[in-house]
Amino acid sequence: MKKHTFILRNFLLNLLSFLSLGLLVLLWIVGSSGEASILPSPYEVWTKFLALSEDPIAGMSMLGHSLQSLRRVFVGLLAATVVGIPLGTMIGWSERFRAIFQPVFEIIRPIPPLAWVPLISIWCGVFEFSKYILVFIGTFSAIVVNTYAGVNLANRDNIAVGRMFGARGVRLITDIVFPSALPSIMAGLKTALTTGWGVVLAAEMISANYGLGMLVTRGSDSNDIQLVLVAMLLIGLIGALMSTAFTILERRLSPWRTDLN
Repeated sequence: MKKHTFILRNFLLNLLSFLSLGLLVLLWIVGSSGEASILPSPYEVWTKFLALSEDPIAGMSMLGHSLQSLRRVFVGLLAATVVGIPLGTMIGWSERFRAIFQPVFEIIRPIPPLAWVPLISIWCGVFEFSKYILVFIGTFSAIVVNTYAGVNLANRDNIAVGRMFGARGVRLITDIVFPSALPSIMAGLKTALTTGWGVVLAAEMISANYGLGMLVTRGSDSNDIQLVLVAMLLIGLIGALMSTAFTILERRLSPWRTDLN
């Protein structure tokens, strides 16, 4: 009985999701149907997408531009993860680390990532490396904050039991504290991924030779609304796919969390 109820509930939720997407497309069709409308229809945008698949922009297909944007995100996010998780762990675990790093971090954290663009452009130029740095800056804060929050909220009883059985130092952190903090860390990584995607696209709109953000800028400069919409839809679709993939990863790493099912 419970299984049938669960299946029915999931079916209804999925149906609502499809209906909401259908409503969005319907509104789009209505909005583009008037003679004076400057909004291209879904069919026109789809035709533009197919045309771009055969006629690359800047020597690169739409898939190529998408992969370049994704590469920039994942390189910057990987660097932020490698640095941010250990730093967040130490800030949450050690009072000395917290006293040293937290004040500086709290001053830097509120600065929007794009506010760093002038400095990064001066220091690194408008080359590929500057995109990685901007993604790193944009994703680093969420990873550090969620990591040390998770470490602070680690179950003290489990830590005490671990110490009774001889766990100390790094072993105590890796075997007891880190698994307890994993949900918070994963939440930080998911937030960082979303932020990084937005940052890299904004950076590409400012200065880039390829990428989805560059396509938005090129479409805007040439008054090609269809190109702008194709790029925007790809941005949204890829973002949704990344979020879904990350939720699946969370389920694998945290099978006990019922809120992810």
